[in-house]
Amino acid sequence: MKFKIGITMGDPAGIGAEVTIKALCDKKLYEKCIPIVYGDYLPILDAIEFCNTKQKINVIDSIDEAIDEYGTINLLPFHVINNKKDWEYKTVSATCGKASFTYIVNAIKDAMKNRIDAVVTGPINKESLFLAGYHYSGHTEIFADYTNTKKYSMLLTSGNLRVIHVTTHVPLRTACDLIKKERVLDVINLANTTMKSLGFIHPKIGVSGLNPHSSENGLFGDEESKEIIPAINEAKKVGINVDGPIPPDTIFVKAMAGMYDIVVAMYHDQGHIPLKLSGFKLDIKTNKYVSMSGVNSTIGLPIIRTSVDHGTAFGKAGEGRANEESMIEAIKMAIQFASNKD
Repeated sequence: MKFKIGITMGDPAGIGAEVTIKALCDKKLYEKCIPIVYGDYLPILDAIEFCNTKQKINVIDSIDEAIDEYGTINLLPFHVINNKKDWEYKTVSATCGKASFTYIVNAIKDAMKNRIDAVVTGPINKESLFLAGYHYSGHTEIFADYTNTKKYSMLLTSGNLRVIHVTTHVPLRTACDLIKKERVLDVINLANTTMKSLGFIHPKIGVSGLNPHSSENGLFGDEESKEIIPAINEAKKVGINVDGPIPPDTIFVKAMAGMYDIVVAMYHDQGHIPLKLSGFKLDIKTNKYVSMSGVNSTIGLPIIRTSVDHGTAFGKAGEGRANEESMIEAIKMAIQFASNKD
């Protein structure tokens, strides 16, 4: 069985179209899926031309018209970008914000109606999104809103390192206030369910502390004793294989060594920094990323959503030097989730 994977192009002014068409040069992806790009014709055509990939574009009006043919990109256009004046690489604009939002919500609608098996998202620019009147802090919040999901979390993966977050796009001061027993327990449960959906029978979950040394028995804070430990104890009562709180400066080392299958991180940068240190490699001589391994998934939704783990990279947009590795991995992850879906 081949899965229909919807790929949202992302902000036209960024590298979304480029990493999409480059990823779809990987013939192995077509062995397990039929990719369908949610975007607009001109940015996709331009990316094909400046990358010289020689792919064909199959413009479709509905998912049923998608064809299973390597070298051909199935494109579902939304006609927000209709001429070259509608977008400019490296530039924040309301038009590009409207375009990226339109691609996303239509892919969500199709996934909710089971027309596609999963959604893979390209990078968006939050400032452009706001200029267009869409006040969301990121993809995760859009997907949660449009699927009416209350309990969800961000999962990052790179190699054998998997990190799920208790809080994400909020100020650090706010994140500390959001570390509550109920939320920590919800994320532990999401971690357990997610790992089982990926084939782990009895996953090992490590929970990070919030404070240095996990507060050193109260010397550096009380969030561990008041909120995190009670959540861990509740999870253990129902048979979840969970450990913690582990000091934040060692838990990721232990996870990469295989001690834990997944880490519950307390806030955005606590989880993102080790993940990107693991998956991103920069060549300072060329100022080019030679590796951008990493996938972002939204966990807890009624549909499957994975994403590249990088931004729009305006600095290199339209130049043909963007790295498609994360997009390839995001598509593979979407296929893996779809394969294990009940």
